[in-house]
Amino acid sequence: MRQSDEDEFAAFAHAQSHRLYRTAYLMVGDHQLAEDLVQVTLTKVYVRWARIASMDQPAAFARKVLVNQATSWWRRKSSSELPMLVPDRAGTDDPAHVATSRTVWNAVLTLPPRQRAVVVLRYYEDLTEADTADVLGIAVGTVKSHASAASRTLATMLRDAGDTEPVRRRSS
Repeated sequence: MRQSDEDEFAAFAHAQSHRLYRTAYLMVGDHQLAEDLVQVTLTKVYVRWARIASMDQPAAFARKVLVNQATSWWRRKSSSELPMLVPDRAGTDDPAHVATSRTVWNAVLTLPPRQRAVVVLRYYEDLTEADTADVLGIAVGTVKSHASAASRTLATMLRDAGDTEPVRRRSS
């Protein structure tokens, strides 16, 4: 690889690492695994950087690689494992907000992998239905059905957990 390509990739990796990590963490709920997924993703992007750099949106390609890596992990993971989102440090946030946030993300982490991916990409990464479908390699209608099923499941789980605030749906 030419030095200019190396420098361009280094700038790309520096600019995108945090966002890729955040997406990975929200999808898998584990800091170390999220870091591993980002490393594998950046390695795969690096190997093909000469081709990827000429794309209109190399960040979108990297996100797609990351989602594919997370999907592969879900397939290998034991079905008996249930991830839990536990804060890594104490904060000064409002206790009610922290409890609600923890409850919501613990509920999200129990969703089936595709539904979880749709929730993270649509509502946290703020991708459109079409962009989410493209990243996941599925039809827009499938994104809609996964989002709908996830919303119903989360609403039921949060209602059962005593969270009385409604889950708000975003229109497209």
